[in-house]
Amino acid sequence: MANDNNLIREDLAEADVSLWNEALVAVDVLRLHTSPLFYGWGVPRGEGSGVVLIPGFLLPDSYLRVMHGWLRRIGYSPYFSGIRMNADCPNILIEHRLRETIERAREETGGKIHLIGHSLGGVMARAVASQRPEDIASVTTLASPFRGTVAHRSVLMAAKAVRCGIRWKQGPAVLPDCYTGRCTCNFLDSLRRDLAESVYQTAIYTRTDGVVDWHYCIATDPGVNFEVSGTHIGLALNPMVYSIISTRLRESASRRALRTAGT
Repeated sequence: MANDNNLIREDLAEADVSLWNEALVAVDVLRLHTSPLFYGWGVPRGEGSGVVLIPGFLLPDSYLRVMHGWLRRIGYSPYFSGIRMNADCPNILIEHRLRETIERAREETGGKIHLIGHSLGGVMARAVASQRPEDIASVTTLASPFRGTVAHRSVLMAAKAVRCGIRWKQGPAVLPDCYTGRCTCNFLDSLRRDLAESVYQTAIYTRTDGVVDWHYCIATDPGVNFEVSGTHIGLALNPMVYSIISTRLRESASRRALRTAGT
C-alpha cells in the first residue's frame, strides 16, 4: 500500500469550495428513495457482520439512521457509534465511545467489524483502523478529509469554536494543540501511519463537495478511491454511495474468506 504520510497537511486551511452546492442534497435524498437498491433489490447481500457508522462534524448518530436501516435490510448488523454529537476531541470520543461500541459489536457478531464514517467520522474511522487492525475488517470513508483539514471557512470557524469548547470543558485533560493538525495525540499519530494490509479500504468522494476540498479525501492508491456525483452532506444518502458500499463490503468478506482458506 502506498504511504500517505507525506501527504498529510497539518495546518487548517480554507478550501475554494461553494457551500451553495450543498443545497442539492435534496436531489441525493430523492434519488436514493426512488432507487431499487434502497429496498435491498439487486445488491450483494451481507453475512451478518457488524458495521459501525460514525457521524460527521457537529452531527449526531441519528442522521445516519437511513443508512443503518438499509444495512440491516441487506444482511448486516449495523451499530450507531454511541457519539451523541461529534463536537469533542476525537481522541476522547474514540477512547470513551467508539472503543466500547466496537468491542460490543465484535462480541455480538463474533467477527471483525466494518467501519463507515462520514466526513470527520471517516477520519476517525481510519484512526481507529490504524490503532486496532485486528478488530477491523474494512474502513469506508465518505467525503472524509483524512489527509488534512482543508474546508470552507464557515467549517473552520465552527472548528475553532469547538476547540475553545473542548479546552473550556476538558481543561488540562487535553493537549495544548487539541483539535488542530499539530496535536500529538494518539488520534493524529494513528492517521500518519499506514493502515494494515488486512484492512480493506474504500474512499468515496465528490468533486462537487461544498464543504471540504475533495483532493484531501482520496488515498494515493487509486484502486481504493471512488468518485460519485452529489453533495458532501448527501454522501450519507446517495444511491451511488450505497451501491459502492454494498459491493465493497461483500468484496471485503470474500477477501477474508480467501485469506482464511490460504492459512
